[in-house]
Amino acid sequence: MKNIALVMGGFSGEHQISINSGCQVYEALDKTKYNVYKIVIGELANNKIDRQQWYWLTDDGKHHPVDRADFTVTDNRKKIRFDLAFIIIHGNPGENGVMQGYFDLLGIKYTTCGFYTSALTFNKGYCNAVVRNFHVVKVGKSRLFYRNQPINTKEIISRLRLPLFVKPASGGSSVATTKVKRAEDLMPAIEEAFNEDDAVMVEEFVQGREFDCGVMKIKGKKYVFPITEIIPIGGHEFFDYAAKYDGFSNEVTPAEVDDDVAQEIKDVSSKLYDLLDCRGVVRFDYIYNEERKRLTFLEVNTIPGQSAESIVPKQARAMGISTEKLYDMIIEDALGE
Repeated sequence: MKNIALVMGGFSGEHQISINSGCQVYEALDKTKYNVYKIVIGELANNKIDRQQWYWLTDDGKHHPVDRADFTVTDNRKKIRFDLAFIIIHGNPGENGVMQGYFDLLGIKYTTCGFYTSALTFNKGYCNAVVRNFHVVKVGKSRLFYRNQPINTKEIISRLRLPLFVKPASGGSSVATTKVKRAEDLMPAIEEAFNEDDAVMVEEFVQGREFDCGVMKIKGKKYVFPITEIIPIGGHEFFDYAAKYDGFSNEVTPAEVDDDVAQEIKDVSSKLYDLLDCRGVVRFDYIYNEERKRLTFLEVNTIPGQSAESIVPKQARAMGISTEKLYDMIIEDALGE
């Protein structure tokens, strides 16, 4: 049987989210077809991540170190080499191309987009500029700032107007993301985002309904999933961290929306998947303004959540693909079998 490294954890604020997702994926994978190893990158302790700790997490909770020179583990003095890395790290270093480059050097196959696509799409500012140039969907106005760069909040507000969204340029799960309604709250929001990343994006607020669409290509056949509408509840104005993970949102799949709107979202997602040279399963996020009948691109998630209750597995099930089958398809495609 093939040896599969289920790679989880990472160095960002999404570390524990990744491990939770990874453990649920582990339960869903077919152990009669694959030898699956939970490989954790980084160790979280005292609210800090030790980046030097890479280990194989066994079912009985023991930690066995990973040899980073060749990405192997040892079991009873036998070195185990991996045929494939199933990457489920949200954020750095799984979603930004770092792990992909590492596996490219080692000649280990993996389940996600390649290095270049991952690096590009992970930085929202860079990705927005590229997607805007494709001329297939509207992209909202934004400004990208780097640490220690002078920031004039009055100029930002005059160009983009309140309310604004402030977020780390490279990050996910809406960590350190703030909706700013007052001028005096803009700089504190920027400073909070800088605590998470060295680059911060400030973007205009786009009024409308939020929709997500998953896409994957398996053995040359593209699957565009039914779209999901994200409806924040309980006083949450957008799909923030609490809305995502604490139950403060309704996720409707398939979305209750006009067929022509759903088709537009699917068509744009399919085009972006190819134009960005995506691989594996990718999720595209949008805002649709019904009054203007305008679709606005938000971002790309090249490693979307993969637990049973995550958006993409729900979309797959809506088109008749079970969670177990979804992962099996991803693995077989990445292995080239």
